[in-house]
Amino acid sequence: MAIYELRTYSVIVGKMPEVISHYQNEGWPALAKHPKKLVGYFTGDVGALNELIHVWKFDDDADRRAFWAGVFSDPDFLAFAAKIRPLMREQNNKLMLSAPWGPQP
Repeated sequence: MAIYELRTYSVIVGKMPEVISHYQNEGWPALAKHPKKLVGYFTGDVGALNELIHVWKFDDDADRRAFWAGVFSDPDFLAFAAKIRPLMREQNNKLMLSAPWGPQP
């Protein structure tokens, strides 16, 4: 059964343009080298200001753990993470399963 991971990062007020630049220039190129698991990136709007949101889809928990192990052993990603972490106030992760009705991503 597929597992979806919702990652929400609260960005320090005023730092979103810098975060977006780092993701465009370093973060996404580093992540794009790894298996295609991303459903989408989103930025907060009304009521969710200063949030960067990711949704990832994995085959199962083993797939999820293998993916993140690969990402966190990538020197390009680690260099990006070192730049981005000081711009974040908080990170929240949720693991979710699809409901047994309705559309599936």
